[in-house]
Amino acid sequence: MRWYAPRVWSPSGAIEPDLTAMKRKHLTHEQRRHQTQERLLRAAHKMFIKKGFSCTSVEDIADAAGYTRGAFYSNFRGKSELLIEVLRRDHERARAGLQSIMENAGTREEMTASAIAYYSGFLRDHECFPLWVEARLLARCDAVLRQCINDFRREKLSYVGAHILVFFERVGIAPPLQAEVLALGLLSLCDGMQSFRVCDPLIADNEVIEKWLAFFFGAGGRLLAQWSLDG
Repeated sequence: MRWYAPRVWSPSGAIEPDLTAMKRKHLTHEQRRHQTQERLLRAAHKMFIKKGFSCTSVEDIADAAGYTRGAFYSNFRGKSELLIEVLRRDHERARAGLQSIMENAGTREEMTASAIAYYSGFLRDHECFPLWVEARLLARCDAVLRQCINDFRREKLSYVGAHILVFFERVGIAPPLQAEVLALGLLSLCDGMQSFRVCDPLIADNEVIEKWLAFFFGAGGRLLAQWSLDG
């Protein structure tokens, strides 16, 4: 029996093969597996944000993705594997954002404005922050998760430190401390600000965030540099 590709009408009125349907029919086993995994990952991201990791079941993820529990375990060993991948992708998005700023540094004023815009957006809209907090707490009793969290932390300190060095170089100020020390301070302050914001958004509203970042990347940097010279 000869197989014919599905047909659709083109704008010109001619009947042409439906390539989308053909692609669907011609997916390889690996492509279908990848498609299933991506749907499960997107569903896990959605459910982890909505309910938290601990309160999300495998059934919640499978149902949200439109699959069975069996399909879940055919692709992943458990929830923790999905958690690590969700965190890794969030980590990579943050790294890519800072890399873009460094590659398009521009003038001193432009870089300062870009840094403030990046971190303020990160503080306002980082929906994965509660998930990171939960993962860090769970990592105390999970060696594999703890290793992943520590690897992410070291990478983040490294790329934030690199951005801080580029920033100080562009504004013409010698860094007052080692880059990773400054990065640790900045990230700790960001975590603290986000923690307050989760519990009480009014105590760390957008105006407060903008003022704090303007100080850190403006007068604060110059004061730190002067302090290091005086010391």
